[in-house]
Amino acid sequence: MFKFPNKKELNLAVNTLSKKERVYFISFSLLLTISTIIILSLINNRFLIPVPVRGGSIVEGMIGTPRLINPVLALTDTDRDMVSLVYSGLMRHGENGAIVPDLARSYTVSPDGLTYTFTLKDKLYFHDGKKLTSEDVLYTIKEISDPVLKSPKSGIWSGVSVSAPNTNTVVFTLKQPFSSFLENTTLGILPAHIWSTISSEQIPTSDYNTNPIGSGPYKIFKISRSKTGSVDYYNLYSFKKFALSHPFIDKFTVKFYGNEADLVSALKLGAVDQMGGVSGADADSLKAQGKKIVESTLPRIFALFFNERESAIFTDKSVRIAISQIIDKNKIVDEVLSGHAEIIDGPIPSTLYKNTKFIEPRNIARAQATLASGGWKMGADGVMQKIDKKKKTIKLEFSISTGDIPELKQTAEEIKNDLAEIGIKVDIKVFDLGALNQNVIRPRKYDALLFGSVISKPTDLYAFWHSSERNDPGLNIAMYANPKVDKALKESLGAKDSDALSKDFAIIQNEIKNDVPVVFLYSPYYIYVTGKNLGGMDGTNIGNGGDRFSNVYKWYVETDKIWKIFKNN
Repeated sequence: MFKFPNKKELNLAVNTLSKKERVYFISFSLLLTISTIIILSLINNRFLIPVPVRGGSIVEGMIGTPRLINPVLALTDTDRDMVSLVYSGLMRHGENGAIVPDLARSYTVSPDGLTYTFTLKDKLYFHDGKKLTSEDVLYTIKEISDPVLKSPKSGIWSGVSVSAPNTNTVVFTLKQPFSSFLENTTLGILPAHIWSTISSEQIPTSDYNTNPIGSGPYKIFKISRSKTGSVDYYNLYSFKKFALSHPFIDKFTVKFYGNEADLVSALKLGAVDQMGGVSGADADSLKAQGKKIVESTLPRIFALFFNERESAIFTDKSVRIAISQIIDKNKIVDEVLSGHAEIIDGPIPSTLYKNTKFIEPRNIARAQATLASGGWKMGADGVMQKIDKKKKTIKLEFSISTGDIPELKQTAEEIKNDLAEIGIKVDIKVFDLGALNQNVIRPRKYDALLFGSVISKPTDLYAFWHSSERNDPGLNIAMYANPKVDKALKESLGAKDSDALSKDFAIIQNEIKNDVPVVFLYSPYYIYVTGKNLGGMDGTNIGNGGDRFSNVYKWYVETDKIWKIFKNN
């Protein structure tokens, strides 16, 4: 039987070797040892996989200053982005566009589609350590319906009653079936123990709008403010008691910049790791520098909205049609957006409603003929004019209000140049996003508005086009009214299948296109620049910028390696 030699026998054998043989023996032994280590290492690495671990930090840059980090009142993209980080709802956006439970453990829907019953998870907490119960859900819905607050969410919650049989159960009762109701329940839940002590009149100006307490994946740890009191940046820490698990990334810093140019510069200098809503031109230059780009089709409609209340020339349909015929959409997409968008001709984005569409090319002759049919003639100063019923000369001129964003300003300039070719004079007014929302859009103080609206679900379509939403806080910024569209919008909310929904959408699309209350321009792609080490992000189905944070608790920047067999543990 074979037997390994002991130490004494090995020493004796080595001593019997010649000097040359001993060198060969030692060299061979070293080579064998090194080879064995390398082979074992390769075998080990073959079975190792990287897994996320908790730790690390990231710095996100955003454009604009948050003013209403409140799920009931949030108006701007920056407000909504911060709401996504700080608050959580009964449900949450999951992978592939699915709506998944967040604070809710489960839910049931009655056979008639009118009653939704949610059961909350056990041990739910707000960032200040107070328990979250069904009473907080009731309070949040109550605030949406408060006429003093004028919540932009009031329209989609109209006709919904809510009750709480006990601290862990919430029941919603609808007046009619609502196919997208689960989307409503992604609404962030407010802490009633804080907000109920503040009067309705004081809520919009409360400090809790900029120093919010929610139950979401991240809680605010530090706020840095400028001399004027506006927020420069937030330091947020992961919330260990977040309902869906303790987030991987420990520290999440958010810095705010006045415009995209400043933010892109900060990104290039390394002051921030990532940013969303990047323009096509900047995305191309950043990609060339080796930045990681995530791109997704965004269900956002950018258009030129006409306001007949402020500018009477838009009551003339020939004017609206001529403007739609002269604007060069292809040039806007190719040159302003660097091809990172699709041309549109209706109010419903392709992400929600796919239909065969024909985009009419720019036609100067047709636009001129359209104006002529409306009685417009070229004036001595090169501006179209006509005589109204009161024998007064009306000039074809108006202003376009838009936000201080490069692609919007460039688009406005392109439109101005296009319209000048047929004798329409345009003045461009640029506002920072906060002022645009508060001082222009909400009071409807604009001749024409170049702006974008997010249409990710039928409820969004209702909010932007139903006649009941024409005034603040409604989002019908074209102040459009059409009984056929109103009826189709209501029916679309309760559509029980895709065929019924498509039928309603076809009516909405055709009626609005025929009435020309706006000129539809493009749907942009959402472009997100991330840090090279960021993992776990789901870049698909981004309905709005804030959706990128829907799975932020799964993001990670630190990893370790373990054997595959231990992955589930």
